[in-house]
Amino acid sequence: MIDPAQEPDPVLAGYRASIDNIDAALIHILAERFRITKAVGAYKAQTALPASDPGREERQIARLRKLAEDANLDPEFSEKFLRFIIQEVIRHHEQARAGEPTA
Repeated sequence: MIDPAQEPDPVLAGYRASIDNIDAALIHILAERFRITKAVGAYKAQTALPASDPGREERQIARLRKLAEDANLDPEFSEKFLRFIIQEVIRHHEQARAGEPTA
């Protein structure tokens, strides 16, 4: 006799498969975003532009908070997520300016 606790739950498995697909898509989207921001960092280094642009960053955060609200996603979470990404991008831009390789 099969223990019901050991039997896979097809509903849960379906949800998890969807989550796995979304996670994969997020990674690919982030990779593409960072390929582009790496080019921006190289351009900024060549043209002696600052690594960060606080005005653009704040506009982006405000825009994405609104998008999050419209999508019924917690805007506080979306802002934290975007600020984390922005900090990483700035770090890469500073590395480019210093002539250091970025991942």
